[in-house]
Amino acid sequence: MANQHFEMDEFLLELLRSRSPTGTEQEAGRLVEKYMSGYADTILRDNIGNRIAYLGDGKKILMLAGHMDEIGFLVSYIDDDGYIFFQQLGGHDNVMLSGRRVQILTKNGPVYGVTGKRAVHLMDAKERKEVPETHQVWIDIGVKGREEAEKLVKIGDPVVYDTIVHMLSGNRCTARAFDDKAGCYCVFEAMRRLARAESKPAYKVVSVATTQEEIGTRGAWPAAYAVNPHVGLAVDVDHATDFPSCDKRKFGGIKLGGGVVISRGPNINPKVFERLVGCAEDNNIPYQVSAEPRPTGTDARIIQMVRGGVATGLLGIPLRYMHTPAEVADLSDIENCVKLIESFALSLSENDDFTY
Repeated sequence: MANQHFEMDEFLLELLRSRSPTGTEQEAGRLVEKYMSGYADTILRDNIGNRIAYLGDGKKILMLAGHMDEIGFLVSYIDDDGYIFFQQLGGHDNVMLSGRRVQILTKNGPVYGVTGKRAVHLMDAKERKEVPETHQVWIDIGVKGREEAEKLVKIGDPVVYDTIVHMLSGNRCTARAFDDKAGCYCVFEAMRRLARAESKPAYKVVSVATTQEEIGTRGAWPAAYAVNPHVGLAVDVDHATDFPSCDKRKFGGIKLGGGVVISRGPNINPKVFERLVGCAEDNNIPYQVSAEPRPTGTDARIIQMVRGGVATGLLGIPLRYMHTPAEVADLSDIENCVKLIESFALSLSENDDFTY
């Protein structure tokens, strides 16, 4: 079934459709190169797969980071009957694993399959209440044995959910990997707008599509070390908590469509936080604040600690159902995130002092 027409930037739509499980981000990386051509002064790749785009010649550097990898699986074993077993790339809710269409990304193209386990009719009452462990779920590609399967699939081939992008109501959309194709889009779309703007930022702007964030923010480490920024903004998704059963006393009150999320806490430079809030208020950009009491599970945790320490901020795009095959975001939040990044970049001056 083909995707319907989308009132969405083609860059974002193509990123959402791309397949880039952790460690195999090339498809998304090529899209970054395609859409930044003619906007960035230079676009580089590094040995861990990051895409790094440069704009301007300022003496100080602003680094923008959004990771382009997504959760997925890795083929780890094929049994005698041709069933394929896997390990997880990133964090999955095992309740979600079975009954899913998947694509195994092989060197000869995608191989389609479904995840399976025993049907509910074949379980006793106790088993029906249990969450399956990863090794109790398999991928069925329709073959009759190991030999036939091994002609199609190899150990170490990555796997993603086989889902399509759909519009819901209004500005709301569901896709497999808003985490973090949305953030990746924002850091490069902001650069594209800065490249077209009459006013130019005082800082050199370096946008990075980082890799391997889902298994420990690994791509951000060499990227931030190489870029050596004075100020850094990581852009990722943040948990929207406006759904049934979510205790806001524990998780805060973040609304889908409520605006870009500006994080506050020890992982965030307080002067960067105040500048982001000021930019949002001066430009009537809707925003929300999230309290982060420890190092976040985002690229911000790495950027802040590189070399002598970087003045770091963290922006979030509200997201429902994170790390599932059907995440839900509001396109207005993504647009407001782009606007805030652009405003922040233009607010910087060489005289800024972010020490505290």
